[in-house]
This record gives sequence, structure tokens and C-alpha cells, in this order.
Amino acid sequence: MKRIYLLNIIVCFSFVALFTSCEEELDLSNPTALSLEELLQTDNGFKLLANGILDAYQKVPANEFLLTELRSDNVRANTENGNFPAINAYNVDPNNGDVATYYSNNMAAIKHANTIIDNRFLAPEAFQYTVGEAYFMRALCHFNLVRAYQNIPYVDKVLDITKEEALNYPQLPEAEVYEKIIDDFKTSIAYLNGVAQNRYRPSEGAAICLAAKAYLSQPTPNYTEAELLLASVVENSSTYKYELIFTERASAKQLELNPDPINNIADVLTDEEYTANLIMNYGHIFGNAISDGYSNGRLTGAWSNSTALEINNEVIFSIAYDLVNSDNYATSDSGLDDQVETDSESHSFAMTLQGPSNGVNIASLDFLGVMTPEEQPVRFFASIDELSYNPTVLTNDTFNAKFPTDGEIGDNDWIVLRYADVLLLYAEAILAGADSTTDPRAVEAFNQVRARAGLEEVANLTKQGLLDERRVEFVYENQRLYDLIRFGEADDVLNQFSNANNLFYTNEKKYLPFPQREIDNLPNFYRQNDGY
Repeated sequence: MKRIYLLNIIVCFSFVALFTSCEEELDLSNPTALSLEELLQTDNGFKLLANGILDAYQKVPANEFLLTELRSDNVRANTENGNFPAINAYNVDPNNGDVATYYSNNMAAIKHANTIIDNRFLAPEAFQYTVGEAYFMRALCHFNLVRAYQNIPYVDKVLDITKEEALNYPQLPEAEVYEKIIDDFKTSIAYLNGVAQNRYRPSEGAAICLAAKAYLSQPTPNYTEAELLLASVVENSSTYKYELIFTERASAKQLELNPDPINNIADVLTDEEYTANLIMNYGHIFGNAISDGYSNGRLTGAWSNSTALEINNEVIFSIAYDLVNSDNYATSDSGLDDQVETDSESHSFAMTLQGPSNGVNIASLDFLGVMTPEEQPVRFFASIDELSYNPTVLTNDTFNAKFPTDGEIGDNDWIVLRYADVLLLYAEAILAGADSTTDPRAVEAFNQVRARAGLEEVANLTKQGLLDERRVEFVYENQRLYDLIRFGEADDVLNQFSNANNLFYTNEKKYLPFPQREIDNLPNFYRQNDGY
């Protein structure tokens, strides 16, 4: 066989910086260290290669927060700590390490995906699903990149270490990138049809929903196609086994004795007890459990990660971070011999409960104005560290509680897609850019998420109401900036936020600078984004 695939292949055009890690990433069968050609000829070689894509992707969330949530109106950075304040202030430099690393990490996973796609005709029947996984992950990584950098190359093959070949991959207009992303997701749907669902691996349902999200995110949204795709999941959610984690009042857990005034033998569930049940539900989405403690109508325990809760019916696709094997692929910090180790440890230390100690991921005053115990009785207590919350002190640092993992090596999984997102995207597709709708399908989907949050139902869904709901539902999940862009509200909202906080947002700063490293490697080929 002609040796086309060498260990010196590149994942993006900055090959010098990535050559060493590429070599390690292709060594997927420790300790035997098979070559790529040997892997392709083994019974489970394609599975090992598919595991390598997921392993590579574990690096992606590690600094995503800094480039997404930190550039929204949800959080702020301490003015004395490193590059965080500059990112927060929209003063990102094209040479910024996080800007380059995020680009490279996504391209690394794309390279792994292309290794399978380039060799897809060699995949045994039993491992055809790995081809679907590869198309899915290639689409997901490009989706990350186009939303972050806007006009990017779409790399659809493994590139050899030649600049001449790289010249075949120019930056494409945003709309063309989305066309290719959607095509890849649709191809993955065909390969993954009928494959048993594993929430730690790409699935047919996840591909359908993310294709719909791409339709909504492209410069000219295609609401009709998005609605059709999302309806196929929402209307068949029981088949996919997707549902919100939600406890009906009749099934709620009693937390203290409240004798019925008429029949003192009966224990009456109070409103406060039911709200506490909903708070526990919301924490369970992220694999978090709260220690025992309930008094004076409120939970008094502390959150901690619980592996047993992490695989639940609200999670559609999740990236595992654990100290042991998780569902068919090992994690980067497992230390086991059946998978290569990378330098990724957890999805993002900045996003953990301890992250704000480094001066980042501190709730903005603007966000604390809408995320209050009164207005968000459920989501507040599962998202905000109550011990650090003191709205009477304007300079107080309020931390998040969604990812309560201790220290650098975190066990919290990173949820790429969950069912609450699907329901709100479905409502968004039906709304179709209008200011409001009373369509019962959109209102019902929206109210399911409201009910789980302990909030009253609405009869009329507004565009602003949907955007506001997404803000509090997905805080710290790196969605706010992209929601603002997709809804066409980024410039208005972020200009106001910037002016109020003496920041430097301009309309071009919705997107990151294209990494200077890429421009330097191919002079006069790539164009820097406006505003940088």
C-alpha cells in the first residue's frame, strides 16, 4: 500500500506548533503503538480512530469559555489577572494564545475525523457507525470555528505537510461554510441511523438537532428546514429517550414534616419543598448532587459532582471527563493504557467553582440583575454560588455553581447538547424571526422549560422572552454570545454592556481575530477579520 498517511500529517496550517501533538494523537493503541496503516487493518482499528476524535475533542472546551462566555454580558474578569481582562474588554489580539489554541484544537479533532472519512470505504460493516461519528465531529468542529471566527477554511481531507495543498483551502464566506457543515451533519445522520444511542458518542438524534441549529445560525436562517428537523425529534422524543429532568408535584420528595391543618397525620408538600425538588432536578442535569440539608424552606447543602447522575435523559451529547473509563472511550486524564493521553484535564478550570479564584468567570452586575432568587427560584440556586452572592456590594465577586468540581482535574462532563436547548430551538424555528407567536407548538415547548424552572406559563411567546429565557437557562454553558448573534441582537446588547462597563466592543468584535499564526504560515493567503 502506498504510504499516503504519515505521522507528520498536519491538522491545520500551523504545522510546526502541532507536529508533536499530532504524532502522539495518532498513537492510539498504547502500549503496542500500531501505525495508522496497521490500525486500518485491525478488527477494531476504526473504533480506536473514532475514540481518538473524541479524545482530541476533549481539549476543545478547555478554553472555549474564555472566548465565548467571557465576551458576553454574563460574566466579567478581575482587572488584575493576565489576559482575562483584555478578552473580557474585547481587546483580543490576533497573537493571543487562547485564540490560536482554540482554532488548533478544533482543527486537531477535524484531522482525526478526516482520517476516518478518507478511509471510509475500508471500514468493516460493524464499524460503519464510526464514519458517521467522523462526519458529525467534523461538522461540529467547523460549527465551533465559523461561529467564533466567521470566515474559515473548510478542511475536508487529511492534509500532507505541504503549503501547496493548504492553498486549496482558502477562507470561505460564512454561508458556504454553513452549507458544508449542514451537509456533513446530514451525512452523519444517514450513517448513524439505527445505531444504538450512547450519550458519550455522536448519535442520529444529536446530528439532526445540530443540523437544525446550524440552519438557524447561518447568515440567512432557514427556519423551515430547522423546524422540520426539530419537529422530528420533539414529536418523537420518547423514541429518542429525550426528556427534561422534571419532577411532577405529585411525585416530589418530602423534605420536612408539614402536617395538614385538617388532617395532622398527613404530610403536606409545601411550595418551598417543591421548588427545592426542582432545584435538585436542575443540578442533576450536570451530574451534580446536593448534600442533605433543608431548613426554613430552603436547601442548605453543598453541590458536588456525582458520576451516577451524569448520563441522564436530558443529555443528548456529552464529552466525558472522568478518572476512569467512560462508555467505550477513555478520557484524557484516565492514565490507562488503552488510550493515548493528552494534556487536557477538564473542560475548563475557569468554569469550575474555583475558577473565579483566578479572576475569571465572575458574574456581571448586569446578569445578577436578572438572575436573582426571586426571579429565578430554581436556576439561581443551581447556577450561582450562594455563599459568594451579595448584591448589596457592587464590587462583590459572585461565582458560579454549575460545575462544582474541585481543582484542575475535573470530573464534570461537558454537555454539548441537551434537550432543553432542542425545545427552545424548536420554539425559535417556529417563531421564525417574528416578534411573537401564539403557535401552540412553540408555546408548549417554551413552557416545558419554564415549568422545570418553577416559572409561570406564557400564552404568547416573544422573541425577547425567548432570548431572555435562554440566557438564564444556559448561563456558563457558552451559549449567550452565539444566541445574541443568531437573534441579531449582539450589537445592541453588547454595545450597551460595553458602554456601561467601560469596555471596547465594536460591531466587528462579534468574531475573534483569525489567528496570526495561520496568516504568517501562508503569507498573503488569509485575510484578517475586520477590526483587528
